[in-house]
Amino acid sequence: MQDLYIAPTAETPEVAFLFSEHKLTLQGESYPENAMAFYAPLRASLQSYLAQLSAQHPLEMHFSLKYFNSSSTKLLRSLISLLNDAARDGKQIIAHWYHDPEDDMMMEFGADLQDEFGALHLNVTPYEPA
Repeated sequence: MQDLYIAPTAETPEVAFLFSEHKLTLQGESYPENAMAFYAPLRASLQSYLAQLSAQHPLEMHFSLKYFNSSSTKLLRSLISLLNDAARDGKQIIAHWYHDPEDDMMMEFGADLQDEFGALHLNVTPYEPA
């Protein structure tokens, strides 16, 4: 499967889905004018990748978002739901939710994701702000 890279903009995160290395990253800010249009290809690519992922290949997903709006929230949950379903099916998936150590809302959102998507091994970790 071909890797997917989308450079960041002021409104959209950097997307580095390195399928060949089993390492996927979303980082930056997410408040696109049309969140569905931005996230639909990501969701489709992730879904295709997970369908062919072997249980012997662990996947790491890294979320390092400083800010996202409410329409992005729904679509991020959709991506995480795909990962959770794959983990429930026996695939080795580890997700990392990074947050500013002073941003309680982002930390709590990560903790909520841990509770909601119990099949997924999700680490909620503070990062050092630049």
